[in-house]
Amino acid sequence: MRAALAAFLVLLAAACTSSTPPRLPSPAPSSTAPQPQPTPTPAPTVTPRPTPVVFDGRAALQTVNQLAALGPREATSPAYLRALTWLEQRFRAAGYQTTRQPVRVPSGVSWGVPVRAGTSWNLIATKPGFTPSAPHRIVGAHLDTVPQAPGAEDNASGVSVLLGTAQVYQGRTPKLPTVFVAFGAEEPRGDGDNRHHYGSRTYVASLPSAQRRALRGMVSLDRVGVGTVVPICSAQANAVALRNELRTVAARTRVPSRACVNRSSDHWSFVRSGLPGVRLGSTPYAEYHSARDLPRVVSPAQLGRMGRVVTAWLDS
Repeated sequence: MRAALAAFLVLLAAACTSSTPPRLPSPAPSSTAPQPQPTPTPAPTVTPRPTPVVFDGRAALQTVNQLAALGPREATSPAYLRALTWLEQRFRAAGYQTTRQPVRVPSGVSWGVPVRAGTSWNLIATKPGFTPSAPHRIVGAHLDTVPQAPGAEDNASGVSVLLGTAQVYQGRTPKLPTVFVAFGAEEPRGDGDNRHHYGSRTYVASLPSAQRRALRGMVSLDRVGVGTVVPICSAQANAVALRNELRTVAARTRVPSRACVNRSSDHWSFVRSGLPGVRLGSTPYAEYHSARDLPRVVSPAQLGRMGRVVTAWLDS
Protein backbone atom coordinates (compact mmCIF):
# COMPACT_ATOMS: atom_id res chain seq x y z
CA MET A 1 0.00 0.00 0.00
CA ARG A 2 2.80 2.35 0.92
CA ALA A 3 4.64 1.38 -2.21
CA ALA A 4 1.65 2.24 -4.37
CA LEU A 5 1.19 5.61 -2.65
CA ALA A 6 4.85 6.48 -3.19
CA ALA A 7 4.65 5.61 -6.85
CA PHE A 8 1.59 7.82 -7.25
CA LEU A 9 3.33 10.78 -5.65
CA VAL A 10 6.36 10.37 -7.95
CA LEU A 11 4.14 10.38 -11.02
CA LEU A 12 2.24 13.44 -9.79
CA ALA A 13 5.47 15.38 -9.24
CA ALA A 14 6.74 14.49 -12.70
CA ALA A 15 3.53 15.67 -14.29
CA CYS A 16 3.73 19.03 -12.48
CA THR A 17 7.35 19.52 -13.52
CA SER A 18 6.80 18.84 -17.21
CA SER A 19 3.66 20.94 -17.64
CA THR A 20 4.06 23.98 -19.98
CA PRO A 21 3.00 27.26 -18.45
CA PRO A 22 0.15 28.96 -20.30
CA ARG A 23 1.21 31.40 -22.99
CA LEU A 24 0.41 35.04 -22.57
CA PRO A 25 -1.37 36.52 -25.54
CA SER A 26 1.03 38.25 -27.94
CA PRO A 27 0.52 41.95 -28.17
CA ALA A 28 -1.05 43.13 -31.39
CA PRO A 29 1.55 44.61 -33.72
CA SER A 30 1.69 48.31 -33.16
CA SER A 31 1.03 50.60 -36.12
CA THR A 32 3.92 53.01 -36.81
CA ALA A 33 2.93 56.69 -36.20
CA PRO A 34 3.50 58.93 -39.31
CA GLN A 35 6.71 60.91 -39.06
CA PRO A 36 6.37 64.71 -39.52
CA GLN A 37 7.72 65.90 -42.86
CA PRO A 38 10.02 68.96 -42.90
CA THR A 39 8.32 72.12 -44.17
CA PRO A 40 10.01 73.15 -47.42
CA THR A 41 11.77 76.52 -47.25
CA PRO A 42 10.06 78.85 -49.71
CA ALA A 43 12.30 80.27 -52.42
CA PRO A 44 13.17 83.91 -51.75
CA THR A 45 11.02 86.37 -53.65
CA VAL A 46 13.13 88.37 -56.06
CA THR A 47 11.79 91.88 -56.53
CA PRO A 48 12.69 93.00 -60.04
CA ARG A 49 14.62 96.23 -60.16
CA PRO A 50 12.81 98.96 -62.03
CA THR A 51 14.35 99.76 -65.37
CA PRO A 52 16.28 103.03 -65.00
CA VAL A 53 14.66 105.93 -66.80
CA VAL A 54 16.84 107.30 -69.56
CA PHE A 55 16.52 110.58 -71.40
CA ASP A 56 14.13 110.31 -74.35
CA GLY A 57 14.61 112.80 -77.18
CA ARG A 58 11.25 111.95 -78.73
CA ALA A 59 9.45 112.69 -75.47
CA ALA A 60 11.38 115.95 -75.23
CA LEU A 61 10.11 116.91 -78.66
CA GLN A 62 6.56 116.73 -77.28
CA THR A 63 7.52 119.47 -74.82
CA VAL A 64 8.80 121.53 -77.75
CA ASN A 65 5.45 121.04 -79.51
CA GLN A 66 3.51 122.01 -76.38
CA LEU A 67 5.42 125.24 -75.80
CA ALA A 68 5.62 126.32 -79.43
CA ALA A 69 1.85 125.85 -79.72
CA LEU A 70 1.45 128.70 -77.20
CA GLY A 71 3.05 131.06 -79.71
CA PRO A 72 5.56 133.78 -78.84
CA ARG A 73 6.31 133.89 -75.10
CA GLU A 74 7.72 137.35 -74.52
CA ALA A 75 8.86 137.63 -70.91
CA THR A 76 5.97 139.74 -69.58
CA SER A 77 3.18 138.32 -71.76
CA PRO A 78 0.17 136.18 -70.81
CA ALA A 79 1.58 133.43 -73.04
CA TYR A 80 4.73 133.38 -70.92
CA LEU A 81 2.64 132.89 -67.78
CA ARG A 82 0.75 130.04 -69.43
CA ALA A 83 4.05 128.38 -70.32
CA LEU A 84 5.32 128.93 -66.78
CA THR A 85 2.20 127.37 -65.24
CA TRP A 86 2.34 124.37 -67.57
CA LEU A 87 6.01 123.77 -66.77
CA GLU A 88 5.41 124.19 -63.05
CA GLN A 89 2.76 121.46 -63.17
CA ARG A 90 5.18 119.11 -64.95
CA PHE A 91 7.89 119.64 -62.34
CA ARG A 92 5.45 119.05 -59.49
CA ALA A 93 4.16 115.88 -61.13
CA ALA A 94 7.76 114.63 -61.15
CA GLY A 95 8.06 115.18 -57.39
CA TYR A 96 9.79 118.56 -57.29
CA GLN A 97 9.03 121.56 -55.13
CA THR A 98 8.75 124.76 -57.13
CA THR A 99 9.25 128.43 -56.40
CA ARG A 100 8.39 131.40 -58.60
CA GLN A 101 10.89 134.23 -58.38
CA PRO A 102 9.74 137.63 -59.72
CA VAL A 103 11.98 139.38 -62.23
CA ARG A 104 11.52 143.08 -62.89
CA VAL A 105 12.24 144.04 -66.50
CA PRO A 106 12.28 147.46 -68.20
CA SER A 107 10.68 148.47 -71.44
CA GLY A 108 12.86 148.34 -74.51
CA VAL A 109 13.20 146.92 -77.99
CA SER A 110 13.55 143.17 -78.41
CA TRP A 111 14.88 142.14 -81.79
CA GLY A 112 13.24 145.11 -83.47
CA VAL A 113 9.92 144.93 -81.57
CA PRO A 114 9.01 147.36 -78.74
CA VAL A 115 8.31 145.58 -75.43
CA ARG A 116 6.80 146.99 -72.26
CA ALA A 117 8.13 147.04 -68.73
CA GLY A 118 6.70 144.54 -66.31
CA THR A 119 7.35 141.41 -64.31
CA SER A 120 8.66 138.13 -65.61
CA TRP A 121 9.30 135.03 -63.50
CA ASN A 122 11.97 132.45 -62.84
CA LEU A 123 10.75 128.96 -61.97
CA ILE A 124 13.03 127.10 -59.54
CA ALA A 125 12.55 123.35 -58.99
CA THR A 126 14.28 121.30 -56.29
CA LYS A 127 13.81 117.91 -54.64
CA PRO A 128 12.33 118.02 -51.10
CA GLY A 129 15.08 118.44 -48.52
CA PHE A 130 17.45 120.39 -50.75
CA THR A 131 20.12 122.20 -48.71
CA PRO A 132 21.47 125.28 -50.54
CA SER A 133 24.69 125.36 -48.52
CA ALA A 134 25.62 121.77 -49.49
CA PRO A 135 27.51 121.03 -52.74
CA HIS A 136 25.13 121.08 -55.70
CA ARG A 137 24.75 121.83 -59.40
CA ILE A 138 22.37 123.96 -61.45
CA VAL A 139 20.81 123.23 -64.84
CA GLY A 140 18.92 126.09 -66.46
CA ALA A 141 17.15 127.13 -69.66
CA HIS A 142 15.32 130.31 -70.58
CA LEU A 143 11.58 130.01 -71.10
CA ASP A 144 10.93 133.29 -72.91
CA THR A 145 11.14 134.11 -76.62
CA VAL A 146 11.48 137.21 -78.74
CA PRO A 147 8.07 138.76 -79.53
CA GLN A 148 7.78 137.49 -83.10
CA ALA A 149 8.87 133.85 -82.68
CA PRO A 150 7.12 130.75 -81.33
CA GLY A 151 10.60 129.72 -80.25
CA ALA A 152 10.72 125.98 -80.90
CA GLU A 153 14.51 125.92 -81.08
CA ASP A 154 15.02 129.19 -79.14
CA ASN A 155 14.27 128.02 -76.56
CA ALA A 156 11.59 125.38 -76.16
CA SER A 157 14.37 122.95 -77.06
CA GLY A 158 16.38 123.95 -73.99
CA VAL A 159 13.33 123.77 -71.73
CA SER A 160 12.50 120.32 -73.09
CA VAL A 161 15.94 119.01 -72.10
CA LEU A 162 15.66 120.78 -68.74
CA LEU A 163 12.33 119.10 -67.96
CA GLY A 164 13.32 115.75 -69.44
CA THR A 165 16.48 115.67 -67.34
CA ALA A 166 14.52 116.47 -64.17
CA GLN A 167 12.12 113.64 -65.00
CA VAL A 168 15.02 111.19 -65.34
CA TYR A 169 15.79 111.87 -61.67
CA GLN A 170 12.21 111.47 -60.51
CA GLY A 171 13.05 107.97 -59.25
CA ARG A 172 16.78 108.19 -58.61
CA THR A 173 19.38 110.61 -57.35
CA PRO A 174 22.16 112.42 -59.22
CA LYS A 175 25.62 112.42 -57.71
CA LEU A 176 25.05 115.93 -56.36
CA PRO A 177 21.70 117.58 -55.62
CA THR A 178 20.58 119.57 -58.65
CA VAL A 179 18.55 122.75 -58.97
CA PHE A 180 16.53 123.12 -62.18
CA VAL A 181 15.73 126.70 -63.21
CA ALA A 182 13.60 128.04 -66.05
CA PHE A 183 14.76 131.62 -66.45
CA GLY A 184 12.55 134.51 -67.50
CA ALA A 185 13.59 137.47 -69.64
CA GLU A 186 16.77 136.12 -71.21
CA GLU A 187 16.06 137.72 -74.57
CA PRO A 188 17.43 141.24 -75.14
CA ARG A 189 15.53 144.44 -74.53
CA GLY A 190 18.33 146.56 -75.93
CA ASP A 191 22.08 146.40 -76.48
CA GLY A 192 24.76 145.43 -73.99
CA ASP A 193 25.21 143.02 -71.09
CA ASN A 194 22.77 144.87 -68.87
CA ARG A 195 19.88 144.75 -71.34
CA HIS A 196 19.32 140.98 -71.36
CA HIS A 197 19.64 137.89 -69.11
CA TYR A 198 17.40 139.57 -66.53
CA GLY A 199 16.13 136.34 -65.01
CA SER A 200 19.51 134.72 -64.47
CA ARG A 201 21.02 137.96 -63.17
CA THR A 202 18.16 138.23 -60.67
CA TYR A 203 18.68 134.62 -59.62
CA VAL A 204 22.45 134.98 -59.14
CA ALA A 205 22.00 138.21 -57.18
CA SER A 206 19.64 136.39 -54.80
CA LEU A 207 22.12 133.62 -53.91
CA PRO A 208 23.53 133.83 -50.38
CA SER A 209 27.28 133.51 -50.01
CA ALA A 210 27.02 129.96 -48.63
CA GLN A 211 25.15 128.80 -51.73
CA ARG A 212 27.66 130.49 -54.02
CA ARG A 213 30.47 128.61 -52.32
CA ALA A 214 28.53 125.34 -52.61
CA LEU A 215 27.81 125.63 -56.36
CA ARG A 216 29.92 123.13 -58.32
CA GLY A 217 28.78 124.08 -61.80
CA MET A 218 25.95 125.55 -63.87
CA VAL A 219 24.86 124.43 -67.35
CA SER A 220 22.66 126.63 -69.53
CA LEU A 221 20.64 124.81 -72.20
CA ASP A 222 20.06 127.26 -75.04
CA ARG A 223 19.18 126.27 -78.62
CA VAL A 224 19.97 122.60 -78.24
CA GLY A 225 17.88 120.91 -80.94
CA VAL A 226 19.77 121.66 -84.17
CA GLY A 227 22.81 119.83 -85.55
CA THR A 228 24.56 116.56 -84.83
CA VAL A 229 27.40 117.80 -82.59
CA VAL A 230 26.98 119.22 -79.07
CA PRO A 231 28.52 122.70 -78.68
CA ILE A 232 29.97 123.12 -75.17
CA CYS A 233 30.82 126.77 -74.65
CA SER A 234 32.74 128.56 -71.94
CA ALA A 235 32.08 132.25 -71.43
CA GLN A 236 35.79 133.09 -71.35
CA ALA A 237 38.67 131.60 -73.31
CA ASN A 238 40.78 131.16 -70.17
CA ALA A 239 38.06 129.57 -68.00
CA VAL A 240 37.65 126.10 -69.45
CA ALA A 241 37.70 123.67 -66.51
CA LEU A 242 33.94 123.06 -66.50
CA ARG A 243 33.85 123.00 -70.30
CA ASN A 244 36.55 120.32 -70.32
CA GLU A 245 34.63 118.37 -67.69
CA LEU A 246 31.53 118.34 -69.89
CA ARG A 247 33.54 117.39 -72.98
CA THR A 248 35.09 114.47 -71.13
CA VAL A 249 31.62 113.30 -70.14
CA ALA A 250 30.41 113.68 -73.74
CA ALA A 251 33.30 111.57 -75.03
CA ARG A 252 32.60 108.88 -72.44
CA THR A 253 28.95 108.91 -73.53
CA ARG A 254 30.04 108.68 -77.19
CA VAL A 255 28.40 111.96 -78.08
CA PRO A 256 30.39 114.19 -80.45
CA SER A 257 31.08 117.66 -79.06
CA ARG A 258 33.02 120.79 -79.92
CA ALA A 259 34.49 123.50 -77.73
CA CYS A 260 33.44 127.13 -78.17
CA VAL A 261 33.46 130.50 -76.42
CA ASN A 262 30.06 132.17 -76.09
CA ARG A 263 28.48 134.62 -73.65
CA SER A 264 25.03 134.81 -75.21
CA SER A 265 23.12 132.80 -72.63
CA ASP A 266 22.35 132.65 -68.94
CA HIS A 267 25.64 130.98 -67.99
CA TRP A 268 27.26 134.39 -68.47
CA SER A 269 25.34 135.78 -65.48
CA PHE A 270 27.05 133.16 -63.33
CA VAL A 271 30.53 133.50 -64.82
CA ARG A 272 30.58 137.29 -64.57
CA SER A 273 29.79 136.83 -60.85
CA GLY A 274 32.70 134.44 -60.36
CA LEU A 275 30.68 131.21 -60.54
CA PRO A 276 31.38 128.23 -62.85
CA GLY A 277 29.08 128.04 -65.86
CA VAL A 278 28.93 126.75 -69.44
CA ARG A 279 26.45 126.76 -72.28
CA LEU A 280 25.29 123.72 -74.23
CA GLY A 281 23.96 124.66 -77.66
CA SER A 282 24.26 127.54 -80.17
CA THR A 283 24.39 125.87 -83.60
CA PRO A 284 23.28 128.51 -86.17
CA TYR A 285 20.02 127.93 -88.05
CA ALA A 286 18.11 129.93 -90.67
CA GLU A 287 14.86 130.28 -88.69
CA TYR A 288 16.50 132.02 -85.72
CA HIS A 289 14.30 134.69 -84.05
CA SER A 290 11.60 134.43 -86.69
CA ALA A 291 8.04 133.19 -87.09
CA ARG A 292 9.53 130.13 -88.82
CA ASP A 293 11.12 128.85 -85.59
CA LEU A 294 8.73 125.89 -85.47
CA PRO A 295 9.01 122.33 -84.11
CA ARG A 296 10.03 120.96 -87.50
CA VAL A 297 13.36 122.76 -87.00
CA VAL A 298 14.15 120.65 -83.92
CA SER A 299 15.74 117.20 -84.13
CA PRO A 300 14.73 114.67 -81.46
CA ALA A 301 18.06 112.91 -82.04
CA GLN A 302 19.94 116.08 -81.11
CA LEU A 303 17.73 116.58 -78.05
CA GLY A 304 18.67 113.03 -77.10
CA ARG A 305 22.39 113.77 -77.43
CA MET A 306 22.05 116.84 -75.24
CA GLY A 307 20.05 114.96 -72.63
CA ARG A 308 22.56 112.11 -72.49
CA VAL A 309 25.44 114.53 -71.91
CA VAL A 310 23.61 116.40 -69.14
CA THR A 311 22.48 113.26 -67.32
CA ALA A 312 25.94 111.70 -67.62
CA TRP A 313 27.40 114.88 -66.11
CA LEU A 314 24.91 114.84 -63.24
CA ASP A 315 25.75 111.19 -62.60
CA SER A 316 29.51 111.86 -62.55
